[in-house]
Amino acid sequence: MRWFAKAAAAVAAVALLAGCSAGASSSSGDTTLQWWVVNPSNQKAQDALNKIVTDFEAANPGIKVQLTARAVDAHKDALRTAIGTPAAPDIYQYWAGPGLGGELVKANASADLTDYYKQYNWDSRFTDAALGPVKQYGGYNGVPFKLNGQALYYNKKLFAQAGITTPPTTLVELDADAQKLKDAGITPIEFGGTVNWHVMRLLDTFLEGNCGSATFDKLVTKKANWGTEQCVTKSFTELQKWSKNYFNPGFIGINNDESSALFYSGKAAMALEGDWFNASIASNNMKPEDVGIFPLPTGTGRLYGFEEAEYITKDSSHKDAAAKFVDYLTSTKVQQDNLGTFATQSVDKDVKSTATDSLTTSWNKVFTDAKGLYMNNDQNLSQTATTEYWRIQNLVATGGMDPSKAGAELQKFLDSNS
Repeated sequence: MRWFAKAAAAVAAVALLAGCSAGASSSSGDTTLQWWVVNPSNQKAQDALNKIVTDFEAANPGIKVQLTARAVDAHKDALRTAIGTPAAPDIYQYWAGPGLGGELVKANASADLTDYYKQYNWDSRFTDAALGPVKQYGGYNGVPFKLNGQALYYNKKLFAQAGITTPPTTLVELDADAQKLKDAGITPIEFGGTVNWHVMRLLDTFLEGNCGSATFDKLVTKKANWGTEQCVTKSFTELQKWSKNYFNPGFIGINNDESSALFYSGKAAMALEGDWFNASIASNNMKPEDVGIFPLPTGTGRLYGFEEAEYITKDSSHKDAAAKFVDYLTSTKVQQDNLGTFATQSVDKDVKSTATDSLTTSWNKVFTDAKGLYMNNDQNLSQTATTEYWRIQNLVATGGMDPSKAGAELQKFLDSNS
């Protein structure tokens, strides 16, 4: 596990950020659990997490929960640095794909929670879709927290201004609509390029649509050759076209929060985001009725999405207390109380949506109509492969690499790092 620790100084820095080592006991005799999460996407979600902690502590005297939130990339770096050291948290929120959560599972950093699944009857709590990612390694690594889908949000007024009357249902139609928006003097779609995973969402979409589900899955599991599949070249070609013609100017120099502001302010017509974006729209003074949602028109019918789970570190000295908190966090009551705050759908099979707003209703249909799931490629690929995927993606997007060479370049890396 210690190959994640980069250097003694880095470990010390993480320990300072964490406040204290995992499973620490305070001078009062309380057990203090360290819980690391990704920064909530809006204030409502932050307030919800704080309330969950406060309510749990009130109901469980003797257990304190120290919540530490970081930005996406900082969260990843902190975990990779701290795992296997005294600075590691007791509980960490992480994506459940093989390339992120799986990376720590394979490094023997995540505790197998089989006994806690029996104790708390978690198998019966969660939907089959939610259980799949945490069972993929043979045991029970992690507890489902939220399952998110991603789709295209659009500004109805800007679409109407460009003469677009119905959302596109194919990638060809999507391209044509982007051109209509551009011709009308409207930025078709916003992206922030400094966080590589934002632009990646569009590239993943093109790969699913151009290659089809079966080939997409083979590519990300190294069962197909990126350098010989013509659909890969087509996808990188479309990415370059979109980044040149349809993205907000200067996208490579701003982050996703900065680019989202273009959507909120009506300066960009589309945003490729997840269902958590509903709350962000409301908190940024957009009228939900002015915004629409349509599934990514790949033609495969699969939902683009991912799961986030709560993991208990193998080295935690307070696993029982950690499991008790995770049980509360994922309980039916807490999930029902916060439905729509973290995601529009719950991982709890007994939680039902009662919201009637247009955005939530649209998402309910997207989830209901979905024929399977394909995940973001930074969750499918290993960390090193993801870094190379992003490097090539950014070169293509900024005109620094011929799209026809991108697939072979990635395959060369995969072959030499297998």
